[in-house]
Amino acid sequence: MTTVVTDNCQKCRFTDCVSVCPVECFHYDDEMLYIDPDVCIDCSACIPECPVEAIFEEDDLPEAKQEWIAINADRAAPLPVCIEAMEPLPGAEERKSELGF
Repeated sequence: MTTVVTDNCQKCRFTDCVSVCPVECFHYDDEMLYIDPDVCIDCSACIPECPVEAIFEEDDLPEAKQEWIAINADRAAPLPVCIEAMEPLPGAEERKSELGF
């Protein structure tokens, strides 16, 4: 089992989750965050911190978002590690509103 970042993170990249992570499992690109399943210790501390509900335990991942397990595994490792909070992407608050949060 692992923790998975899904498409709600796209165009937001809020990093509240990174601040509570006890290991350095978050990676980022120009659009969103990803979790490296080989580093994540499945503590779930990040899940309630996400303001757009983009993070799930693998067992709780909705059927329509199952593809994000592989996306996180493939994308995370080659990307830079996010070790501290960063500014959200421009337009993140608007995206949050669009998502209903």
